[in-house]
Amino acid sequence: MLTIHRLDQSDARVLIEGARARSEQIGVPMCIAITDESGTLLAFERMDGGKVSSAVIAQDKAYTAAAARKATHEYNQVNVPGSLVFGIHTEVGGRISSVGGGLPVLVNGEVVGGIGLSSGTPQQDMECAQAGIDYFTQQQGIE
Repeated sequence: MLTIHRLDQSDARVLIEGARARSEQIGVPMCIAITDESGTLLAFERMDGGKVSSAVIAQDKAYTAAAARKATHEYNQVNVPGSLVFGIHTEVGGRISSVGGGLPVLVNGEVVGGIGLSSGTPQQDMECAQAGIDYFTQQQGIE
């Protein structure tokens, strides 16, 4: 029997709040997606001005981070011609993202969900995703 730990709606709102605050600080309206540990969408926010195309991209980044238990930028580093991982972005109906901005959410070393952001540069998306996680861990008292 498995015991599964996952984010709930309250957790998802905290993650979005932290990511949104950072995106407002840098002046880039984002699409923010939160998934549970399986990659299933829990919450989504498209900030005023967030790119239309970024809605799906943010969700795919969160899906990848949670389901694969790996940051999307880690796939980017190895998804190159000649690598055995090349082409991973075509798997799962094209849902695997190798663009920076998707991070797994960990609690006590266990992946409990994913966060994905899109609308800025990959670096801005990564920065805001990390801000969401940092705010979440601070609010939850997690180290």
